[in-house]
Amino acid sequence: MEPSKIVHELWDRMQARDWVGVGELLADDVVIEWPVSGERIVGRGDYVSINAEYPEGWSIRLLRIVAAGEEVVSEVEVPHETMGVHRVASFWTVRSGQIVAAREYWSELGSDPAPEWRADFVERL
Repeated sequence: MEPSKIVHELWDRMQARDWVGVGELLADDVVIEWPVSGERIVGRGDYVSINAEYPEGWSIRLLRIVAAGEEVVSEVEVPHETMGVHRVASFWTVRSGQIVAAREYWSELGSDPAPEWRADFVERL
């Protein structure tokens, strides 16, 4: 399976809560970094467990995937019933049919308010 399809499948399996299937797409020694929270997840089991243990009430909306060779970027929106709407930009490395590394930037909508001084130069989304 080509790298972009593997990442697409990862998000589909996460949405389905298919944790065994998520694990099948990850190398055993996968390393995932979350720079915003200052965390590194080492190993398939820990990454799957973190996602499986996340409080329910969420869904995943895949917004885009861009791929170049082994490198795949995805943008996802994750609304949660009680925790608000999150966005994630993920940078995946896929080799030999498995994700071997990633860096994900999670952010909650509205968590970085626009400063007043930029108001004359921007349009609000």
